[in-house]
Amino acid sequence: MIGRIIETHDCVAEGAAWLAVAEPKFAEALDLTGPLPLRLRKDGFEAVLSAIVSQQVSVAAANAIWKRLKVAGLTGPRKVMWATDEELRACGLSRQKIRYAKALADAKIHFPSLRTETTDQVISTLVEVPGIGIWTAEIYAMFSLGRADVFAPGDLALQEAARILFQLDERPKEKAMRQMAEDWSPWRSVAARVLWAYYKVAKDREGIR
Repeated sequence: MIGRIIETHDCVAEGAAWLAVAEPKFAEALDLTGPLPLRLRKDGFEAVLSAIVSQQVSVAAANAIWKRLKVAGLTGPRKVMWATDEELRACGLSRQKIRYAKALADAKIHFPSLRTETTDQVISTLVEVPGIGIWTAEIYAMFSLGRADVFAPGDLALQEAARILFQLDERPKEKAMRQMAEDWSPWRSVAARVLWAYYKVAKDREGIR
């Protein structure tokens, strides 16, 4: 079963309303954040490459690197395969991310097929590629495939937002965060949107690109 797909702002609003009833803390957060962004992106190679670019760098840095890649025309699988390391490095990619980008291009994933696979199958397919971890695969399922019930418990901004919102003594680790999110099913993707939006309010900076 694929489950609910988020396609419009109304879908996000429906999920937010459900969460506000299920967990009063989400209602408090939503009072501060206002309406949540849709955050849907196109699926395919570019979306995964963009997620790789975003790994372990700030939102501003990721945006700058991605802009340089777009200007250079280096966001498609063939162009990435044909590009030299020097060309990719000039756009801001590290040696490690150059290897990951080329591995993704070489994997020849048939991205349209992922639309009909379960979230677990999508994640399993993506993490076979070097450089694509659980976080990247979960972000892809959430934003590019619109899955309503997927979470990214390893995301530091989500962890920090949860610490503040739920008044925890310390930032929850990935395992604890995943367990917390179980209570937010079937709208875990919307719960993530609430926490990212709350993080922006609480910290005055973006938590996700």
